[in-house]
Amino acid sequence: MSVTGLGTKRRRRALPVVQLLSVLMLLAAIGLFVLQLVQFSRGQELLPADVTVAGIRVGNLLPQEAVARWEQAYSQPVTLYYAGSPILLDPAAVGFRTNRETMLAAARAASDVEASFWSRFVNHLLGREAQQTVDVPLSADFQRNLLEQFLRDIAARYDRPAGSAGFNLETLTVRSGAEGYTMDVQAAMSLVEAALFSPDNRSVNLPVETASANEGNINTLRDMIIAYLNNEGFIYDGQTTVASVFILDLKTGEEVNINGDVAFSAASTMKLPILIDYFRQLWFPVPNDEAWLMANSLLCSNNASSNLLMQIIGERVSGQQDIFAGIKDVTDNAQYLGARNTYITAPFDLGIEGQQLGSIPAPRTSPNPNFNTSPDPYNQTTAEDMGTLFSLVYDCAKYGSGLMAAYPDGEFTQTECQQMLELMSANDLLRLLQGGVPAGVRISHKNGWVSDTSGDAGIVFPPSGRDYVIAVYLWEQTEFQDYTRLWPLIEGISRAAWNYFNPDDPLIAPRSDLPETAQECKNFLPPQDQLDLNNINAWRSTTPGS
Repeated sequence: MSVTGLGTKRRRRALPVVQLLSVLMLLAAIGLFVLQLVQFSRGQELLPADVTVAGIRVGNLLPQEAVARWEQAYSQPVTLYYAGSPILLDPAAVGFRTNRETMLAAARAASDVEASFWSRFVNHLLGREAQQTVDVPLSADFQRNLLEQFLRDIAARYDRPAGSAGFNLETLTVRSGAEGYTMDVQAAMSLVEAALFSPDNRSVNLPVETASANEGNINTLRDMIIAYLNNEGFIYDGQTTVASVFILDLKTGEEVNINGDVAFSAASTMKLPILIDYFRQLWFPVPNDEAWLMANSLLCSNNASSNLLMQIIGERVSGQQDIFAGIKDVTDNAQYLGARNTYITAPFDLGIEGQQLGSIPAPRTSPNPNFNTSPDPYNQTTAEDMGTLFSLVYDCAKYGSGLMAAYPDGEFTQTECQQMLELMSANDLLRLLQGGVPAGVRISHKNGWVSDTSGDAGIVFPPSGRDYVIAVYLWEQTEFQDYTRLWPLIEGISRAAWNYFNPDDPLIAPRSDLPETAQECKNFLPPQDQLDLNNINAWRSTTPGS
């Protein structure tokens, strides 16, 4: 046996570090690969990062999560505002639903499905994934008939017609009605549909048209006058009291006619037809003495002057001093002009002992048979007739029509009609119709009263230019007229008319400056030598102390 072989030490084997590291790195690489593969595989179930569906961001969400997100957005109620009032619309109430499968399929299609799995995985590892922004539009449906019915139900609850105008009996003014509202259902349909299809703009101001408030019309004035009389204890269509009112809007032609065809004692209001017929028979400038008769007749209601005017008419008609020819001509002319229930058949009573009156036959008339005011059998008219005559004078004076159109052969001139209105504008009683308009307002009118009747008719000329005719007759069964009862009623009716035609300048309370009774005509009758039919009040500036 060899000694040298036994004495030699054995060498230790070195650890395979390189091999070990290589194995560990290989295992780590395999683990990382597997991890990336698992993560990539799981990520394939998610929607692409930059995809939106129906305006909702759903990137990197699972399909079920994405569907839940957009369903939540589109199930929110739509707030509808009707003139500021909110109304909630549940989309389900109109059958709104999204086409989720269609939109989800479109979202999934945004992934790169053409390349193989391993190719896409390699691109993932190399950071070469395709980045693209995809917006899938909303696909949804709803039932239009349900939406239309929903909107019509809203309109039925909230639409409001303009309120009817009313009136205030304390101020005798017309009160406007409330504004109205009307929704345009068809226009609202498209606005609500747009809100249903929007994820964030979920409110709609419904298209609502505002109907102008009812400002009142001529019928409102009529109702106010009747209510006023009833409120004052005067039954306008009673057995022992009757009111007759005729008002004509000279701008529009609208009128108030309350018992306008009831016959009343005309009293001194008959002097208007006399004035008109006097000018019809006049073919030369008015002589001063006859102008004086007209002023006494119209301003002072002087019966003797009125009789003399009819005598002058009779002389021009017959060639003789025949007052009855004049009386008949006055009646015939009034009826020809449309005042068919107006007539005079005897001279005015002068209250002189032994006066021979006499009369002519009364014409056939047809006033309202349902009322009996015991009118004067020799001197009758109606509010409607007086209003008609005043309107004919007005149209003649202002437009060259009216009386001039009724008698086209030159019987009337525009100047003559202007003189009639100018003369009657000086009838400064301060009571009756004049007492129902503001002080200083021009009114051409003629009044008259007897024991049971008070009447006044004329034309009011407001500064606004809204001219109107008004004629009022009140009758109360009594032996002696109580002017403290009837005159304020006429003034109230006149004030109601003024307030209707002049809403910006109302007379909201009765005038407190009125005299107890009518002002004496000596205060406003021009002196004979200063009488100017073209400027009836010119004398006031030349008469000392006037």
